Amino acid sequence: MTFDPDRALRLAQETFDIEAAAVLGLKARTNASFARAVETILGVRGRVVVMGMGKSGHVGRKIAATLASTGTPAMFVHPAEASHGDLGMIKPIDLVLAISNSGEVDEVTTLLPVIKRLGAAVIAMTGNPQSTLGRHADIVLDSGVEKEACPLQLAPTASTTAQLALGDALAVALLDARGFQTEDFARSHPGGALGRKLLTHLSDVMRAGDAVPRVRANTAFPEMMREMSAKGLGASAIVDDAGRVLGIFTDGDLRRLIEQGVDLRAVTAREVMHPGPRTIRSDALAVEAAQLMEQHRITSVLVVDEDGLLCGAVNSNDLMRAKVI
Repeated sequence: MTFDPDRALRLAQETFDIEAAAVLGLKARTNASFARAVETILGVRGRVVVMGMGKSGHVGRKIAATLASTGTPAMFVHPAEASHGDLGMIKPIDLVLAISNSGEVDEVTTLLPVIKRLGAAVIAMTGNPQSTLGRHADIVLDSGVEKEACPLQLAPTASTTAQLALGDALAVALLDARGFQTEDFARSHPGGALGRKLLTHLSDVMRAGDAVPRVRANTAFPEMMREMSAKGLGASAIVDDAGRVLGIFTDGDLRRLIEQGVDLRAVTAREVMHPGPRTIRSDALAVEAAQLMEQHRITSVLVVDEDGLLCGAVNSNDLMRAKVI
C-alpha cells in the first residue's frame, strides 16, 4: 500500500475533531448524578476501587492513580483477577468505580452481585446507561460518544478519551471539595521537582556547624578573609559572644573596598560589615530562601534558629545542588 501523507494528516485532524466533540459532549450529560457521585466518594471511609477490562482497564489505572495523587485513596483491581481471589481486596467500606463503554463486559458484570452483597457502593462509568452495569449501579456517569475516531469504528478511541476526561473531572471536583492544596500534592510526589521545592527545609540543605564562616566583631580583617576562604561560602557572618548575628561581609563588599582604596590591614570586621543582614529561620522551606535571595538580589543568606542564634548558612549553589532552584 502506498503511503499518502495528505490522507494521514486528514485522519489526524478528523481524530482531533471527533475526540474534542466527544469530550465537549460530556458537558450536556454531566448533571446531578455527577454531583452525587462526588458527594458519595467524599463519604467513603475506605478506598475507591477502580475496575475495567481492556482499554477501559488502562484508563481505569490512570484514573485510580490520579485520584490517589490528589487526595482520594484509590487503587485498581483487574476484574478477571478479582474473580480468582483479588475480590478479597474490596471491603464493605470501599466504593467500586466500574468502567465499561458497553456496560456488558462479562468480567465486570459477573462481579456486580458479589460486590452488592458485600455492601460496597457501585458507580458505573459507561456509554450505555441502560446496560447491565448501568442498571445495577447506584450511580451512573454517562461517558457515551456518538462515534469512535477509528474509521473502522472498532478500536476504542473517542470513548476512552471521554472516560479519561470524566475521570479527571471527578478528581478535580474531589480535590476542590477536600480543600486539597499544593503542599498536599507535593507530599504525594516527594520525588518530583514540586516535592523537592515544597518539602525540602533549609535544615536539610544548609551548611551547619564548623562549615559556617563566622567571626567576632573585633576580628582583624585578614583573619576574617582567612575564615571566608576556608569555608567557601563567599561571605562571613559577624556574631556577638552569644552567637547572634550582627552583620555580614561578602565577596562583593571586598571588591568595593578594594576599589575605594581602603587599607584593609587596619580595619576590623565591625567596621566593614553590613549590619542587620537578612536572615531566615532553619525551619523555613528551602524555596523561601531562594525567593529571599531573588527578591533582594543576594547570593547567600544566614540561617538562625528559633532563638535567633546563627545555626547555618546557604547560598544559591547549595540550593541548585539540592535541585530547589
